[in-house]
Amino acid sequence: MKMLHVFNPEHDIALASDLSNFTAPHAGRQLRTDLAFLPALWAAEDDAVLVDNVEQALCGYRHLRPDATLCPHFVTKNQLSSLDIRCVSPWGWDRALRAQLLRYGVKTVPSEDYVAMVRRLSHRRTASQLLPLLRTEGTVGQSFECTEPTEVERLLSTYGSVVMKAPWSSSGRGLRFLSQSQTPFSTQANWFSNMVKAQGSVMVEPFYNKVKDFGMEFEVDAAGKVHYLGLSLFHTKNGAYIGNLLATEESKREQMARYVSLELLDEIKQHIIKNVQLEDYVGPFGIDMMIVKEGVHPCVELNLRRTMGHVALSLTPADDDIQKVMQIELTDHYRLHIRKAQ
Repeated sequence: MKMLHVFNPEHDIALASDLSNFTAPHAGRQLRTDLAFLPALWAAEDDAVLVDNVEQALCGYRHLRPDATLCPHFVTKNQLSSLDIRCVSPWGWDRALRAQLLRYGVKTVPSEDYVAMVRRLSHRRTASQLLPLLRTEGTVGQSFECTEPTEVERLLSTYGSVVMKAPWSSSGRGLRFLSQSQTPFSTQANWFSNMVKAQGSVMVEPFYNKVKDFGMEFEVDAAGKVHYLGLSLFHTKNGAYIGNLLATEESKREQMARYVSLELLDEIKQHIIKNVQLEDYVGPFGIDMMIVKEGVHPCVELNLRRTMGHVALSLTPADDDIQKVMQIELTDHYRLHIRKAQ
């Protein structure tokens, strides 16, 4: 057995806490349990996937891959100490997951220094530093790191509307919107001071009139080379993820051509491949972008982990005529549904 895959969607919150003995909120724990089977979509035949309940995981996997002939090797935490695990591939590395796996008897985990590096590079400061390197004609985007209220008030006065972002936060959380006319800084002054005290700073960006969300998915190999994997066309509501389009790369490019030149998209992609340097990080990452009225914002977020865009790429249909939508829905449990695109 060469690799153990782990779906730990509470990763972003765990990064913010930076605790070895971290307990995720109930929703995060339930999401991890209900969709623990997801790595089976990209795992190799002799890999293992960590789940809480093997039978539940098999049902979830068969729902998405009813024609699959091979059965994924699902394992529980009680089996880990007896397995020959040579490598671990999680959704994302954090101190909490490293400590969990060590307690389960998994010895092939990265060093504390490596996990600390992942956390440091996951700070929104990294995206802010990358943004100028990706800017080219037809793109927009600015980002500022603030520690004092006067800095935010000056930016609000300059731009009229801004977004404050916690350095580490999960999708749709850790965001505060300010406008001179309706929500002045005073309404979020306590949040700002608490966040600076907890995480050291707050990132502040101009508010842009979004037309469309999208992203690009990549991975970094052991030699530090960045590889492009594909486009991610997704939907959000109030910053929170809703769902992804499942379609071929060609079909997704055709859709994007309605909003922006494909030459500009390819230029942004090449800038990322050329300029993204993530120290010793090895694994998947994604960059969220958006079409705005003023152009393309090439780096809204840098996710130094696997993303739902990577999941969507693993479910890409082979037929150009078939387009589907992948969504996570919550009733009594979280479920991943795939439906025909409207």
